[in-house]
Amino acid sequence: MALIDETHDAALRSWVESANGHGDFPIQNLPLGVFSRPGETARGGVAIGDHILDLAALAASGLLEGEALDAARAGSGETLNPLLALGSGPRRALRRRVSALLVEGAAERAQVEPLLVPMAEATLHLPARIADYTDFYVGIHHATNIGKLFRPDNPLLPNYKHVPIGYHGRASTVRPSGAPVIRPNGQTKAPDADAPSFGPIGRLDYELELGVWMAQGNQLGQPIPIDKALDHIAGVTLLNDWSARDVQAWEYQPLGPFLAKNFLTTVSPWIVTMEALAPFRMAQAPRPAGDPRPLPYLWDETDQRQGALSLDLEVSLSTARMRGEGVPAQRLSHGPAGNMYWTIAQMVAHHASNGCEMNPGDLLGTGTISGSEDGSQGSLMEITRSGREKVTLPTGETRTFLEDGDELTLSGRFVAEGAVSIGFGPCAGVVQAAVSLK
Repeated sequence: MALIDETHDAALRSWVESANGHGDFPIQNLPLGVFSRPGETARGGVAIGDHILDLAALAASGLLEGEALDAARAGSGETLNPLLALGSGPRRALRRRVSALLVEGAAERAQVEPLLVPMAEATLHLPARIADYTDFYVGIHHATNIGKLFRPDNPLLPNYKHVPIGYHGRASTVRPSGAPVIRPNGQTKAPDADAPSFGPIGRLDYELELGVWMAQGNQLGQPIPIDKALDHIAGVTLLNDWSARDVQAWEYQPLGPFLAKNFLTTVSPWIVTMEALAPFRMAQAPRPAGDPRPLPYLWDETDQRQGALSLDLEVSLSTARMRGEGVPAQRLSHGPAGNMYWTIAQMVAHHASNGCEMNPGDLLGTGTISGSEDGSQGSLMEITRSGREKVTLPTGETRTFLEDGDELTLSGRFVAEGAVSIGFGPCAGVVQAAVSLK
């Protein structure tokens, strides 16, 4: 069940002035991440406005006890894996204590203030060491849109509404926001070519997704029941699974995505915890009449009532010329995350249903989240109808796919009546030229 407590109170204000009215990190959020300053080792932190509360310093301050202290100590190292492994109890205790220390009027302000680091002085890292990364395909409108491009009469394959489709990605190439997007080289074959060729890919695309960070794992051979699945999730992030569409078209049969997907995945560096998301849980959209009911291992009534998230997502594009001329980025798409056919809990339950071992810090992608209408698609492949229609930008430039110098930014905002909106921070990358083959 989603637990609402004093940390979600919309009336809360912080003595950290930048947190009040902050678009992403008000006191009601308190996401977890890993940061460093020049010459210092990386360590865990909590975002509050334009600052980061240093967990290592907090753990040594004498201001914590019990489970909150256990959590801060576990989050004091270079990755948050030990903290994620503790599960929701210590994570919630830490959240409640940090909220009490940062709230306006807190008696401990003088002790806590020196533990804050300006975010502008910090480098943000991946929040966890990722052993495994799996990408799902739960955005039904994206699956339908892509399917129509290749199978107009049968866009969704028969298994789609029975099982959450996924594939194993490459954990070694996941990077935090701001990492360069180096255009990959790849083997492609144009439709009118007699043979394939190798070189810089031409159809570079983005995919608007949510990333799901695993908390406590499971033992090999032991499934995770769907009614316990959310207990195994630490929180969520934005995720961009950069895609080489021309490579994908040539290589994906019969085994699916490979080099088209494994060259880079970008995530926003802060984990918005499941505790922070309690006010933004909402009912999963009802399945259309005639759709099959999932098998019992994928169905839980509580998950259907609370398994979706009230989240608005947006994608914007800025070319090198636009930035040079001071032209604001252009929004490419905007829509709700409620367009997911399967819930996060269903993803986790299915992933572990065969006894697959999952571990703290594992990362799951939802797959591209698109809407059914123009302006809500989560990839250029959909927006441009596989390159047949161009996007015109304010400078007169046009795009079918991403070009060198383009900056692509994902953003998201959780919104609900009576709650203070919270966000992720940016998930962005600038495309750079391919590495020379000489």
